[in-house]
Amino acid sequence: MITILGPLAQGSTAHPLYSFKVPAGFPSPAADHMEQRISLDELLEIRAPHIYLVRIQGDSMQGAGIFCGDLVIVDRSIEAEHGHVVIAAVNSEPVCKRLHKRGREVILKSANRDYPPRYIMEGDELLIWGVVTFSVRAHEKE
Repeated sequence: MITILGPLAQGSTAHPLYSFKVPAGFPSPAADHMEQRISLDELLEIRAPHIYLVRIQGDSMQGAGIFCGDLVIVDRSIEAEHGHVVIAAVNSEPVCKRLHKRGREVILKSANRDYPPRYIMEGDELLIWGVVTFSVRAHEKE
């Protein structure tokens, strides 16, 4: 299940981008390594009004690195192709799944073995709402 949060408006705030990768160990002084300033719009390729946010519910896409509670950035301007993670509606039920096409056969697959693939059958209505381009996860205190 998903919750559509709405479209994103482009912003112009630029944030520091540092030229080094941060190890998950001992900290390193960062000020000497600032390479440039970059906006999150640029980094996440936000091109409103074709972009919107969706909050993911459930664990069916964990194998793709998309977890319950994550926000995903969805681009409606990208034509969905085989292998894309998409936001879709199957018979008016919204889902986040990986799109698989084999000839005329269309399958929406979870990235968790606990969930079977959803074969799109004759008579099913499938609407692709957009392609997931990025996910954003909050890292909260334990």
